[in-house]
Amino acid sequence: MTFLMAMAAPRLLPLPGVYAVNSSSVPWTIVFTLTLLTLLPAIILSMTPMVRLLVVFHFLRQALGTQTAPSNQVLMGLGLMMTWFLMQPVLLAVQHQAVEPFEQGKISGWEAIERGMEPPKLYMLHYAREKDLALFTSAAMLARPNKPEDLPLRVVIPAYMLSELKAGFEIGAVLFLPFLLVDMVVASITTSIGMYQLPPVVISTPLKILLFVMADGWHLLAGSLLKSF
Repeated sequence: MTFLMAMAAPRLLPLPGVYAVNSSSVPWTIVFTLTLLTLLPAIILSMTPMVRLLVVFHFLRQALGTQTAPSNQVLMGLGLMMTWFLMQPVLLAVQHQAVEPFEQGKISGWEAIERGMEPPKLYMLHYAREKDLALFTSAAMLARPNKPEDLPLRVVIPAYMLSELKAGFEIGAVLFLPFLLVDMVVASITTSIGMYQLPPVVISTPLKILLFVMADGWHLLAGSLLKSF
């Protein structure tokens, strides 16, 4: 957000001895900034850990059997705050490499954008699987690069999203198993004693919630997610 505000701020008087932005480029900078703000939700979902977090939270809610608790707004807020926490090193790198030189007038807006994209790109390459990168590199008909850093963002971003989806489903599947076991035990007991009129989910859901609360599940889940990065 600091970077976007810095991009939108016009430079009316150039400082002596530093780079001066041409006043004619200010309207284009504002148009680009407003467009970037419109695409900000999609950027957050595609270039941050939020995809993995939301997938895991969805699996947890399904495993507990609570269809609307916590609500989507609560899970989205928790995912956004955890994403902000995890992306702090990347944001600081963007601040030092792009925002501060641009505010001082040492570089142009386009150069600031190019510098600012390097830390997120390195972050995504760290978690993107090699087979996903190879898939999109082949689909784009690009030559094999000398190093992953040479890949364009149109290859890195979808490969990163696929890798994050796979990681989220893996964590969600492991998280689902204990609650599935509770459902199976409750269903077998109610069936064996002839309680056909009462659905097993009516009994298993409070038991799963109680088990999750007694084990301090949110703390364990948050700790496990943080350690996965």
